[in-house]
Amino acid sequence: MSKVSYQTTSAVLFVIFNRPDTTKKVFDQIRAAKPKRLYIAADAPRKGHPDDAVLCRKAKEIATAVDWDCELKTLFRDENAGCRDAVSAAINWFFDQEEEGIILEDDCLPANSFFKFCDVLLEKYRHDTRIRHITGCNLQLGKKWGKYSYYFSNRTHVWGWASWKRAWDDYDKDLVEYREEDITDEMKNIYEDPLVVESWVNIFKELKAGKINSWAYPLDFVNFFNNGLVIIPNENLISNIGFSSNATHTIQEESVYAGIPVREIEEITHPVFIVPEKQADLSIMNRDFHIAERRRKQNSLKSRIKKWAKSLFKKVD
Repeated sequence: MSKVSYQTTSAVLFVIFNRPDTTKKVFDQIRAAKPKRLYIAADAPRKGHPDDAVLCRKAKEIATAVDWDCELKTLFRDENAGCRDAVSAAINWFFDQEEEGIILEDDCLPANSFFKFCDVLLEKYRHDTRIRHITGCNLQLGKKWGKYSYYFSNRTHVWGWASWKRAWDDYDKDLVEYREEDITDEMKNIYEDPLVVESWVNIFKELKAGKINSWAYPLDFVNFFNNGLVIIPNENLISNIGFSSNATHTIQEESVYAGIPVREIEEITHPVFIVPEKQADLSIMNRDFHIAERRRKQNSLKSRIKKWAKSLFKKVD
């Protein structure tokens, strides 16, 4: 006898574009969870990309094939807005109508228990303003933090997530309220490693300069500067199946994060202490920001400068 799929009580926002193949896989998991309210947001085809029209149409046909008791709402753009503006606007639209809910993009394939994980924790922390974000993806590559079903982090991962309107209302994709001259000192209050701080400061500067086209990095900064906590499962509940040369951001098919298998969480157990696992964050940032390699180069440069200075003193003597 096949196991009955968990059916979610939360509203779901499904953000799609031009990938009908991954859209179908994710939609099949949404269909199994049978949300009572489903929101579909789709950006329009891009100019100069002749294949987009057909691919976008197919993706919309797949995502709207609702065959269960469900209220379906759609936001289909007439002109292409790009990933940054289209996704952030879709989430605005969702939280204009919902106090809380689940957000999935067309390349984020959820385990069935992802929906239960979100339902339980959306309710448990509904009024706890320390908690701002629940993610389904775990990028620890098998490492677990603590003995419970999840731990707390300062990082917002957006490959399948859930949140509340109360938290999203602080979102500012242009980071208008924050000044570049303040960022270094504020990031030092969150992470002590100067190379980690330097990495985030550089990201902030590039966001402000329009060199990074991301809606997700601003969410990180808003969470940092509101001293927010993020819930991360100790089992990976989301597999990113969108790594390819045609993707917007996840273009490195050989990435260690590509297609990480999902595992189900049968029973959700809750941590006693609500504090961030700083070392868990650092383990990911050390990998993503190449901290060890940069530190070796930095130390090597310091060593060469020291030897050069000593040689000068010898010549003076």
